[in-house]
Amino acid sequence: MLAETEPPRIAGPLARPKRPRVALPPGAWDAHFHIFGPSDRFPYQPGRGYTPPDAPVEMLIALLDHLGFERGLVVQGNAHVYDNRVVLDALARFPQRLRGIAITDLRLPPGRLRDWHERGMRGLRFHLFAQAPNYRRGVGLDVFEVFRKTMADLGWVAQFFCDHRMLAPTAEKLREISRDLPVIVDHLGMVPAAAGVTDPNFQALLKLVGDGHAYVKLSAVYRCSSRYPDYADARPLHDALVAANAERLMWGTDWPHPSIPAAVMPDDGHLVDLFFDWTPDQATRNRILVETPARLFAA
Repeated sequence: MLAETEPPRIAGPLARPKRPRVALPPGAWDAHFHIFGPSDRFPYQPGRGYTPPDAPVEMLIALLDHLGFERGLVVQGNAHVYDNRVVLDALARFPQRLRGIAITDLRLPPGRLRDWHERGMRGLRFHLFAQAPNYRRGVGLDVFEVFRKTMADLGWVAQFFCDHRMLAPTAEKLREISRDLPVIVDHLGMVPAAAGVTDPNFQALLKLVGDGHAYVKLSAVYRCSSRYPDYADARPLHDALVAANAERLMWGTDWPHPSIPAAVMPDDGHLVDLFFDWTPDQATRNRILVETPARLFAA
């Protein structure tokens, strides 16, 4: 039985997502997903915000094959907090297909990143959120500064998951960071679809993208919209980012969709279909799915 002190259990992904209607272009990347467990080998860590069902690398590879992705970027998930062994194991087992993004605090010396680079890591993820009691919501800009020079030397990316209200206040800082290394903002900046494209924080993000100072992941659109399953109210955010600078965008499933209720769990094949519907130009799709992630992560 689940102990009362443990974080809540969350739903897992759909067992049988549909196959996309249209074949993905050769070399396509799923540029954002997580791996959880198996927990008997990679235990879920104290301080996590949720307890997921196992979603191991074997399930992930089967999903990539089913959807048609040749490559993928695995991002350290909250359930494993700062224990990145699950990502490093996946990179070791599938070095031709996977690259990784880690999350770490200052227990790791910056020099260790060089070893991780040889093993397939290509960046660190930082969180621009207020910290909640007993919940380690990643690390922030203070930790980034400790790793900044080593990351820049390695050609790594700085990836940011943030409360959308942090975008305008931190835009100048992100612009400054982009002079040293690529800046990536997750999940359309987490801007609520209801706020719309005129929201000052989305406008700040749009300018960063348009000026070439930030990349954005067109991922987890369901985190911006409650209109399951087609999320039509979020399409203006997608369209505005594509119009601003398609070369600064990439796409990902966000599998296995942590903390999404089972009743509205997205179908990964349908998410791919939505991306194709919302991005009708083939050259633009290729930039987002193939060229940009390959440029940032493949080497």
